[in-house]
Amino acid sequence: MNTTVAQPLLTDAAELIAIEDRFGAQNYHPLDVVIERGSGAWVYDVEGRRYLDMLAAYSAVNQGHCHPAILQAMVEQAQKITLTSRAFRNDQLPMLLRELSELTGYEMALLMNSGAEAVETALKMARKWGETVKGIAPDRADIIVCDQNFHGRTISIVGFSSEAQYKRGFGPFPGGFRSVPFGDVEALRAAITPETCAFLVEPIQGEAGVVMPPDGYLREVESLCRQHDVLLIVDEIQAGLGRTGKLFAHQYDDVRPDVVILGKALSGGFYPVSAVISSQEILGVFQPGDHGSTFGGNPLACAVARAALRVISDEELPERSAKLGAYALHRLRNMRSASIRAVRGRGLWLAVELDRPARGLCERLQKRGVLCKETHDTIIRIAPPLVIEEDDLAWGLDQIEAVL
Repeated sequence: MNTTVAQPLLTDAAELIAIEDRFGAQNYHPLDVVIERGSGAWVYDVEGRRYLDMLAAYSAVNQGHCHPAILQAMVEQAQKITLTSRAFRNDQLPMLLRELSELTGYEMALLMNSGAEAVETALKMARKWGETVKGIAPDRADIIVCDQNFHGRTISIVGFSSEAQYKRGFGPFPGGFRSVPFGDVEALRAAITPETCAFLVEPIQGEAGVVMPPDGYLREVESLCRQHDVLLIVDEIQAGLGRTGKLFAHQYDDVRPDVVILGKALSGGFYPVSAVISSQEILGVFQPGDHGSTFGGNPLACAVARAALRVISDEELPERSAKLGAYALHRLRNMRSASIRAVRGRGLWLAVELDRPARGLCERLQKRGVLCKETHDTIIRIAPPLVIEEDDLAWGLDQIEAVL
């Protein structure tokens, strides 16, 4: 007989942190705030303190925490059926596929779970396209990536990272990848060979510190890829779905990538959902048995994603991001502080680069009720949910200015 007694819920932050550190792997360095609930742009810790979220789970909650429309869709679907596997069909997947096509203009999509899975899917697809469509010899198709990229944490992805810590101790890595400087068209031109099947790029490098390429970069890249019959694969996992002030960040250069990778805000933070969207010619290289995922395209995920996309459209979140982002960028660029080296960004995706480690500043902001997170030691990313009220954004920026 099971005599296990349910443990009472803890509300002591220090004790919860101690339990997590005792029983959890130490692969993150979070701020010591223990969040219990959230709504819109605000979250609350276990001791009742309120914080303005200026990270939005790395752009996964563009629609805000616990958006009621997405929550309703999730609850309703969870009461029907959550998982069938792709051994059978379900009534939500075809609807999401059609709505993604109508929203983006791409013919087809392949649904996965995490962003890293979607990137891996795109890599496999590109290699198979290179062999079966472009005519590259078997096992010879190579993919070009960018220095300082971030596309996930799998063995193959960290293998082509230029961040030493992401790779240390995890080799050997799969081959077939070469890296060029981000924003350098001539370096890409020199790297392309007859065996190059794809170029994988972020339109703005998020993990690197919201690093933006020169204006027109993607337009030149698109032309170069067309010239050499190379797939242009754009990773919009963080940048996409409204974050930068347009539905996709690559739209600022008026380009049409061959492949777009989506994740994070595709579910509004409720459930892992990712997708690779492309044409029939490219995604059509997959045949039954080539690739799959037990949970990819499950009915719960699809119902959530459909609701998340509706919120983005109905609440005009890209337009909201453009307006509030312009205000925030102006405020940040006019802050007087000897510590600021650079301010950059687009839409509500901003970065403040400092002349010192940013961790202490983030900890001081936490005490003032604002949650930000450092990246690459000296950079603070500012990326609140796109539903944030202008007054709340102004207050958050006031706290940043005071700390700076």
